[in-house]
Amino acid sequence: MTTSTSSSDIQPAGPGKKTAFTRFLDTVEWLGNLLPHPITLFAMFALGVVVLSGIASFFDLSVIDPRPEGAAGRSADGVIHVVNLLSGEGLRTIVTTLVTNFTGFAPLGTVLVALLGVGIAEHSGLLSAAVRGMVLKASKRTVTIIVVFAGIISNTASELGYVVLIPLAAMIFHSLGRHPLAGLAAAFAGVSGGYSANLLLGTVDPLLSGITESAAHMIDPNYVVGPEVNWYFMIVSTFLITALGSWVTMAIVEPKLGKYDNSEASVDLSQDKMTQLTAEEKRGLKFAGLAVLGVCGLLALTIVPEWGVLRNQETGAVAGSPFLKGIVALIVVFFAIPGFVYGKTVGTMKNDRDVIDAMSKSMGTMGMYIVLVFFAAQFVAFFKMTNLGTIFAVLGAEALQSIGLTGPILFLFFIMMCGVVNLSLGSASAQWAVTAPIFVPMLMLLGYAPEVIQAAYRIGDSVTNIITPMMSYFGLIVSFATRYKKDLGMGTLISTMIPYSIFFFIGWTALFFLWVFVAGMPVGPGAATYFNM
Repeated sequence: MTTSTSSSDIQPAGPGKKTAFTRFLDTVEWLGNLLPHPITLFAMFALGVVVLSGIASFFDLSVIDPRPEGAAGRSADGVIHVVNLLSGEGLRTIVTTLVTNFTGFAPLGTVLVALLGVGIAEHSGLLSAAVRGMVLKASKRTVTIIVVFAGIISNTASELGYVVLIPLAAMIFHSLGRHPLAGLAAAFAGVSGGYSANLLLGTVDPLLSGITESAAHMIDPNYVVGPEVNWYFMIVSTFLITALGSWVTMAIVEPKLGKYDNSEASVDLSQDKMTQLTAEEKRGLKFAGLAVLGVCGLLALTIVPEWGVLRNQETGAVAGSPFLKGIVALIVVFFAIPGFVYGKTVGTMKNDRDVIDAMSKSMGTMGMYIVLVFFAAQFVAFFKMTNLGTIFAVLGAEALQSIGLTGPILFLFFIMMCGVVNLSLGSASAQWAVTAPIFVPMLMLLGYAPEVIQAAYRIGDSVTNIITPMMSYFGLIVSFATRYKKDLGMGTLISTMIPYSIFFFIGWTALFFLWVFVAGMPVGPGAATYFNM
């Protein structure tokens, strides 16, 4: 039955109706908001890593390097030692790398470059008109499902979900009389919490499979792990995460947030209001749609044919191709051309000056994010320089290994461990590069195939993405959220996302056990469940 989108449907439960879980989330929010501003927090984290490296170095903290001999990055003596930044040499390293830590922080360039194209589409009015055309007549339930599902699918296009969909979802919810932070949370849950689910193979698949295959070679030098080995499980996971994310949004997050008050915003939200499309806007959308088809056709010519200019020129494959590596540049083209066509049609963009103004306005909104990135980049860089992240990950992995469990229940602890490690080592590839050489051989010796081990890892890596400030785009999400709640603290965002993390972990882990160990289904094409020596 269709549900109404009226804001009266999403009133808070009221003081007398709060559940224990709601009170728990309120406590998390209160504690989290005791934390200083995210920028100050990252500065403190960076300083703390420097001090901790000095203490750890004094006590000679070290672990055996789990990576095989000859592997890239393996230490010369096979032992990972703490690098002391609280020393003369450490100070020289900090001073000489401060700028490059900032400019080399991958999300910074990705976000700013992508926003050049998105800014044109936004300020021409294309995004607003397209959104209004899609959701004005949709029910509350349908809009929520679309937002979560779109977030999951956006991972195929790399950072598109973080840069475009999350702020767009907040605007959609606000325009429909719903709390904008609920829309932001729903999209964030799909994009980041459902990071490893998808209907299509993405850039993360060959990245993880390569690490898995390398680790598997420690037991079987001829074992092959292709990018598609988790595809079946990831397809099914897409629908599970869509359902769970939509339910959590409507049943938990929106009731807790209550009715939105525009006075909480830090900017003018008048442009977020959604009205019926005019005849001119419909005409603009028609021409913009044709432009999208044209751009897609041209991009397809660069990658679909075997002679495609953006294919991998050495192997002729899509994997490792300039198309995938340059996806951010293609995002700019994908949004800029239709955006200008729409603006030219409806009269919001008449010349190059209007295009430049649109891009400048988009850059102007990123001031706080750029400042935050400076300090976040130092923290991430220092954590990597000192080897503390790698050491903590190895120690955590060894602690789980020491439990000595041999049955399928071991995967429950493995998934939990991956989720916990992800709180401090946010990169999926970096975390797997450290833990795979330990757990893939160990679980293979216990009789489990690398494909299944990798699928379990991906669950743990995804479900805590949305509650860790160590995730590269967490600062960006905070900056989006402060648009609608000017005094928003990190605790507010984390407490809002905790329900997604909990239910994703429970549901996704249950699906894994049912799919693999109860139904005996393969996690991907040709993927084995058990490994025999």
